[in-house]
Amino acid sequence: MNDSPWATEPVPAGPAYDALVGPHTRPMPIVPDAAGRDFDDREARDRGAAAEGSPPFRAETPPQEPMPSPPPPPSQAPQDATPPPPKKRAGRDLRAAIGVGVGLGAVIFASLFIVKAVFLGVIVVAVVVGLWELTSRLQEKKGIKAPLVPLAVGGAAMVIAGYVRGAEGAWVAMALTALAVLVWRMTEPPEDYLKDVTAGVFAAFYVPFLATFVAMLLTADDGPERVVTFLLLTVVSDTGAYAVGWRFGKTKLAPRISPGKTREGLFGAVAFAMAAGALCMEFLIDGGVWWQGLLLGLAVAVSATLGDLGESMIKRDLGIKDMGTLLPGHGGIMDRLDSLLPTAPVVWLLLAAFVGTG
Repeated sequence: MNDSPWATEPVPAGPAYDALVGPHTRPMPIVPDAAGRDFDDREARDRGAAAEGSPPFRAETPPQEPMPSPPPPPSQAPQDATPPPPKKRAGRDLRAAIGVGVGLGAVIFASLFIVKAVFLGVIVVAVVVGLWELTSRLQEKKGIKAPLVPLAVGGAAMVIAGYVRGAEGAWVAMALTALAVLVWRMTEPPEDYLKDVTAGVFAAFYVPFLATFVAMLLTADDGPERVVTFLLLTVVSDTGAYAVGWRFGKTKLAPRISPGKTREGLFGAVAFAMAAGALCMEFLIDGGVWWQGLLLGLAVAVSATLGDLGESMIKRDLGIKDMGTLLPGHGGIMDRLDSLLPTAPVVWLLLAAFVGTG
């Protein structure tokens, strides 16, 4: 008998009950607890499980599947492990470089075809500024004190002597400049004397003596045209090397000296310079023939490239990128003379062999 006030009348179990409500709806038997209260064994299981700290209906509750995480926004999408290669870009400010180049070209052409002496002054100014840049970098980076005063005076004298007396006058001025460097350095302590005078003699040969051949080109009857040919072929060679190397360059030409130069760029320099040389010899130089221009263009491309590499060696030894900052987009004067200086004697010699010096 059930003493709980919430209990219902007992229902007999058996076939009659099963037939009435079905075999699967039979209520669970009433079980009294220790205090005399009645509760079914399912409730007992629930309470027992709660007493033990386990959640009720643990075995009967199906595990819920985790909600799928939303896809990351486009800004947080995983990037490709291999990003596309960066686009090639020029290493300098092209607008500034073009502007400065046009300005220098205007000054050169105006002085060439108006008064030759004015262009001679342009050469002297370029030589003195170039010597100042070179000696300043040598002192800053290596502690080498090449005397600037005798170099500047002797360099200007070399250019003028080459224009007035030719190669003989240039050699005499070079010898006197070297002597002046040795004597000038004697006014200071003897430490590093040999290093300083050696650098001074090198600077005298590298900048003013090589530049003297430009003045010697000017002495001919068609001197302005010869100077234009020299400048044009050098610029075209550099432009061809840059354009072809930037677009097709893959094989390094001299990676330890100048990593940006490629063999493909050298082929571009040769092709551009040879084409320009044929046109210049045919239409600018008196008595010139197109095939001579092909040889002249080839020689200019080689000498300009070697001059650029030589300047790169000097700058790498000094640990600098540019010799100066005077020309925006170009660097310093010496950064523009690197290809011109070694090319000047080559052009003078070949033109003298092809059409003479008159």
